[in-house]
Amino acid sequence: MDMNEIKEIFFQECEEQLAELESGLLRLNDGDRDPETVNAVFRAVHSIKGGAGAFGLDDLVSFAHVFETTLDCVRSNRLEPNQDVLKVMLKSADVLADLTNAARDGGSVDEARSRQLIKELEALANGELPQAAVSEPAAKPAPPAAPVAAPAPAPVVNEEGFQPVVFSFDDFEVSEPPAIEPSTFEILFRPKSELYAKGNDATLLLRDLSRLGEMSIHCEMDELPALGSMNPEAAYFAWKISLKTDKGEEAIRSVFEFAEWDCELDVALAGGDHTGAGEELPMQPVPFDLSLLDDVPASSGAAEDEEQVVAQREARDDAVSAAATASNVLQMAQTARASAESNRSAAPTSSAAQAAAQQAASAATPTIRVDLDRVDRLINLVGELVINQAMLSQSVIENDTNGTSSINMGLEELQQLTREIQDSVMAIRAQPVKPVFQRMSRIVREIADMTGKSVRLVTEGENTEVDKTVIDKLAEPLTHMIRNAVDHGLETPEKRVAAGKNPEGTVRLTAKHRSGRIVIELADDGAGINREKVRQKAIDNDLIAADANLSDEEIDNLIFHAGFSTADKISDISGRGVGMDVVKRSIQALGGRINISSKPGQGSVFTMSLPLTLAVLDGMVVTVANQTLVVPLTAIVETLQPEASAIHSFGASQRLISIRNSFCPLVDVGRILNFRAIQANPVDGVALLVESEGGGQRALMVDAIQGQRQVVIKSLEANYTHVPGIAAATILGDGRVALILDVDAIVAASRGQTLKPEMSLAAAG
Repeated sequence: MDMNEIKEIFFQECEEQLAELESGLLRLNDGDRDPETVNAVFRAVHSIKGGAGAFGLDDLVSFAHVFETTLDCVRSNRLEPNQDVLKVMLKSADVLADLTNAARDGGSVDEARSRQLIKELEALANGELPQAAVSEPAAKPAPPAAPVAAPAPAPVVNEEGFQPVVFSFDDFEVSEPPAIEPSTFEILFRPKSELYAKGNDATLLLRDLSRLGEMSIHCEMDELPALGSMNPEAAYFAWKISLKTDKGEEAIRSVFEFAEWDCELDVALAGGDHTGAGEELPMQPVPFDLSLLDDVPASSGAAEDEEQVVAQREARDDAVSAAATASNVLQMAQTARASAESNRSAAPTSSAAQAAAQQAASAATPTIRVDLDRVDRLINLVGELVINQAMLSQSVIENDTNGTSSINMGLEELQQLTREIQDSVMAIRAQPVKPVFQRMSRIVREIADMTGKSVRLVTEGENTEVDKTVIDKLAEPLTHMIRNAVDHGLETPEKRVAAGKNPEGTVRLTAKHRSGRIVIELADDGAGINREKVRQKAIDNDLIAADANLSDEEIDNLIFHAGFSTADKISDISGRGVGMDVVKRSIQALGGRINISSKPGQGSVFTMSLPLTLAVLDGMVVTVANQTLVVPLTAIVETLQPEASAIHSFGASQRLISIRNSFCPLVDVGRILNFRAIQANPVDGVALLVESEGGGQRALMVDAIQGQRQVVIKSLEANYTHVPGIAAATILGDGRVALILDVDAIVAASRGQTLKPEMSLAAAG
């Protein structure tokens, strides 16, 4: 694996860490004060910083370092994570994501915003409130500028004995606290198997430790067996270290922070009691000189001649070779040491945390990263398998009249196996909508800041799974809808208070499964759609006639017209009318639909209904005017044979069918699609009772039902063009192409929204 592949893996892990970071901050913002949540947030930033440092991403490391220090104050209960503090941290998480993306894609980041957030994070770490949290009446006048040569003020120490860290804003470097007397620590470091299994390197940890002060180290090799008895997945070394430093014990332990569960660590002042746990190790007479592993010889401060330099380099090379040989043995540590771990006299809280961490690690589901192109190719092959299985079944049925033959039985088994393979492959692509929902949190924060509104995003059903292709295409329409909800839907805090509402507006984003589809709702508790303003804007734009009689639903749907906007002026957020029309086109391209429900003064609800997958579906194959169509099975409630007594005329051309003492509109599919010029006799056909998202129930009249089949979806737009009333196409078992009906479009057409003749199927040929 080359460095580029390792770097790509790092950025993939960064995406997971950033998601964990934002998720944890949002939980804290909702009032969660579980210490593990705080630790998870801290670990996410620390992991990003550590990986970025390995690749020399200095900007990312610098910002993450300041962010991490402030989070450490929260973790140690020196900073209360209130709403103002978390607002700064959520913005910092956004900038951290921007820096990560810039490092990966080579883009740029708003440096002014980064510097401002660094300044705010530094202020929080120093015990100062964010500027936004200080009200103007209570703000004190700024003190006069101090002379350049004035002595620095004495450090402030709070009642817990914590001395805040002082940051230098210009170069992001942390200034050192007042010098203290160096102390000598005796350290025992014994790795376990988990340390090497997770990609850590004991040598790198020792190098980091050496940077804290003057260090001498001895390697304990008593457990090293004979070469023939060595286990390549076992570790046999431990290190006894003497470190003279003024950094303190906390700095020492921070070096091993992400390895503390995977090693035995004992830190004690020289001559004092051990603060960690672990047995004493006898001193090994052979020293392990860490300086020999550095890229340059360790400098003693005195001039060295060329022979000394050459000698040191030779010694370094020998040490590197020895370390490389030892690393083969040090890849995994002995699992038998786990039993000795329970005998260590660690603090109860540390033991509990360690047990919880080990339990969580053991319960984690193993995963594997697979290139998405490979999954797509597998799905395409499964689709072709389904088609060929259908063709084979059709051929056998046409040529074999014996329904109990062994061939038919084998085909039934093949059909079941094909279905199981298809379900398993589709499950591979099924992903929760959580990543997309988390991305919307940032959009809400940014738009709220730009509009001066107080907004809270509430998400539900984040673990609802849907095909990854659908998820990837959800981000754009959701972004436009979020912007619309915050900018147009929610009122300013002053108007909300005047209306008797909470000054903080709420946007609710939910996902759930319904009838074989995924339904995503975006609701706000704002003022609702101003229908009078929308109607007048539509008249001004010549979208409708001034005397047009439109229902509330029809007026609401006017906002989906291209170029339509009710904004009074063009801004960075809205005003150009390129938002909601994009939403509708994106949803329709996914084979979905969108509806609006709005109540003046109470808010609006946008409901999107999307297919769970874009690959296959279960459908009912029907015949209409000698044409073969497929109706999605998820839309069908029941099928029935109409009787003459159940058919009733309504108006000039409308007909109703009586079903269990209720009336349902009867829709002639062949007439809607222009397959025939006059309506067919319902008694001669079959009625499919369907349910659409916004149009209620309708009875679709078809000529006959051929059967129920699983079909592979083929895009009609990609191979021909968009045809109203048709969602996609498929290939039947006999090799013919059949069109998949768009039930919602047919229902909408039956309600008066007629399909354009030039785009009908008759015109399409």
